[in-house]
Amino acid sequence: MTERVVARVVLPTDGDLDVLPLYVDGEHVPPPAQDDGAAAVVAVASEHHPDQVVSRRSYRLEPGQRASFATYFNAFPAGYWRRWSVVDMVTLAVRTTGPGTLLVYRSNARGTVARVASEVVSGDTEHRIPLPLLPFGDGGWYWFDLVAGSDELALVEADWRVDDHGRAAGTVTVGITTFNRPDYCAALLGQLGDAVQDGQLTSVLDEVVVVDQGTRPVADDPAFPDARDRLGPRLRVLPQANLGGSGGFSRAMLETLDRGTSDHVLLLDDDVVCEPEGIARAVAFADLARRPTIVGGHMFSMHQRSVLHAFAEVVLPWQFRWAAAPPTHHSHDLATSNLRSTPWLHRRTDVDYNGWWMCLLPTEVLREVGLSLPVFIKWDDAEYGLRAAEAGFATVSLPGAAVWHVPWTDKDDSVDWQAYFHARNRFVAALLHSPFRYGGRMVRESLAIQAKHLLGMQYSAALLRQRALEDVLAGPEGLHADLPTTLAEVRTLRASQADADVRPDPEQFPALRRGRPRKRELDARRPTGALGTALAGATGLLRQLTPVGPEASAHPQRHVAAADAGWWTLSRLESALVSTTDGTGVSWHRRDRSLALALLRDSVAVHQRLLREWPVLARRYRSALGDLVGQESWRKTLDLPSPPAP
Repeated sequence: MTERVVARVVLPTDGDLDVLPLYVDGEHVPPPAQDDGAAAVVAVASEHHPDQVVSRRSYRLEPGQRASFATYFNAFPAGYWRRWSVVDMVTLAVRTTGPGTLLVYRSNARGTVARVASEVVSGDTEHRIPLPLLPFGDGGWYWFDLVAGSDELALVEADWRVDDHGRAAGTVTVGITTFNRPDYCAALLGQLGDAVQDGQLTSVLDEVVVVDQGTRPVADDPAFPDARDRLGPRLRVLPQANLGGSGGFSRAMLETLDRGTSDHVLLLDDDVVCEPEGIARAVAFADLARRPTIVGGHMFSMHQRSVLHAFAEVVLPWQFRWAAAPPTHHSHDLATSNLRSTPWLHRRTDVDYNGWWMCLLPTEVLREVGLSLPVFIKWDDAEYGLRAAEAGFATVSLPGAAVWHVPWTDKDDSVDWQAYFHARNRFVAALLHSPFRYGGRMVRESLAIQAKHLLGMQYSAALLRQRALEDVLAGPEGLHADLPTTLAEVRTLRASQADADVRPDPEQFPALRRGRPRKRELDARRPTGALGTALAGATGLLRQLTPVGPEASAHPQRHVAAADAGWWTLSRLESALVSTTDGTGVSWHRRDRSLALALLRDSVAVHQRLLREWPVLARRYRSALGDLVGQESWRKTLDLPSPPAP
C-alpha cells in the first residue's frame, strides 16, 4: 500500500485576523529557566499575529510561545474517518526548525482531551507519529501543539497521511452555477486558479465548469481574464437560460458524466469564498470511503468569518423541515469558543444532506441516483440527500472542508418571490420521501404559515404559497416543462401586491399619519406559550373581519423594524412601513379585508385537498421520480444531444 496525504496543515496568507483562529490557536509558555532548563507547565493565552504566518504551510513561533493546531482547519477529524472510511491508522508528519517541543493530543466524543505523544525537536527535524483510529467510534479529533524553547521555532510543514489501501487517487470536476454575480464568480475562479498554480489542486482538479445563466456574463468581469489564464484548459464557461440552481448544477453533473474523466463532481455556489485545501480533502475522503459517499463542506459566515454558520443538517421527519442536527447548532463563533472548549464539535454528527454551497457527489452516485430534481431553487440539495440515502449512499459533512457564504439569517427569502419555491418544493420533497402517510404535521403547519402571512399583511407571500400548493396538486408532469417559465410567472404574481413594492427609502412612501396619541408603545415581543400564541392569533384573525379605515390606504401608521415585524405585531396595525431583513429597503403593508378573507378561504380549501389526495399524489410523484431526475429528461430540458455511444 502507498501512503497518501489526506489533509495538509495550511495557513491563511491574506493577513485576516478574523480567520486566523480557524487555523492556529495560541498559548504562551514562559521560556526555560536558565538554571535547570525546566519549562513552566502553566500556559497563558496570548495573541497570534498574521506576520507569524511565513507561508501557506509555515508558521513562526517566538521564544516561549505555544501554538496549537487544535483548530477547525488543521486538527484531524478522526471520528469521521473512523466511521466512514477504510482507514484504521493516520500518521502525523511534522517538520520543524529550531528548538522546542512537539505535543500530540486526542479528544473523545465528549470533548475530553488526552496527550498521546511528546517529542523534543531541535534543528531541522521531521517527526512521524502513527496514530490509531480505533478509539474514535463516536467522534473525537487528533491535533498537535508546538512549544518554542529559548530560541525561535518554525513549523516548516505538516500533514496527515494514511495508507491508500490500494485505491487510486480520484479527480474532480468543479461545477459552479452563476446568475448575475460576475464579480463574485470571477473572484472564486481566481481562487481556484491560484490553487492550481501553487500545486494545491493540480493533481485532483480535472475541470471547472461554470454554467452561466445570467444577463451579465462572468466573462465580462475585469478579473475574469486573469482567472482564465490561471486555470487554462481546465476552465469551461457554458451559457444557458436561467433554470435555477437545479438546472445549473444538473448541467454540471451531465457535463462531468459525458466527459467521463472525473470520479466526482463538486458543486459550488458562485458567491462563496473557498478554502481550496477543503476540496482536496473532500476528494481524498470520498476516494477512501467504504462505499460511494457524498461529501459536503460546512458554511462559515461571509460577514463574521470565524462564525461556523452551518455544521450539520437534517430533515425533521414529522415536520419535514430543515434543522441543525442535534447536538449542533447554527452560528457558532470559533474565535470565542474554540474547538477544545466546544464539546459538541467533538461528537461525530451524521446528517441527512449537505447544502450545495459545497458538496461533492461521486459519479457512481449520479449514475444510480440521477440528477437534481427540476425544482429551480430550494430543497434540491435536501431532496437529493434523502434520495441518495434511500439508495444506500450516505452523506458526510466533513470538518476541515468549508466555504464562506452569506448566511441565510441575513435575509428572509420566505416572504419574497422565493416563497413559491419554498412551499412547492418542500411539499414535493415530502411527497417523495416523507415516512408518514400525510407528511406528518406539515399540512397543518403550512396552513398556520399561511395564516401568519395574512395576519402580517404579507399578501404577496400568501398568494405565492397558494399558487405553489395548487401546482403541487397538479402533479409532477409539469416540473420539467415549467422550469424555464415559472420564475417569470411568480415574479408577475408577486408584483400584483402592494407589499411587494420594496423601495430603498421610507421617504418614497406617504408620511406616517398623525393619529391620536398612544397611551403605550406597540409591544413587539413574541407571545409566549401556547395560550399566549393562541390568543394573539385569535385576536388577529378577528381583526381581519373588521372594516378597514380609509386612512390605511392613504398613510402608514408606523414604521416597523424587521426585527419587530412578527405577525403578532403587524396583525394589530392597519398599515405599516416594514423594513426588509437585509436593511436595504422598505415596503408598505396595508390591510385588505376582502383579499385576506378570500385567501384564507382558498388556503383552507387547498390544504383540505392536500390531506384528501395525499396518498394518491405521493404515488404519482414517486412513480415519476426516475423520469424527473433522469439524464434524458434533463437533456431535453437543457436542449442537449445524447452523448455518442462508447
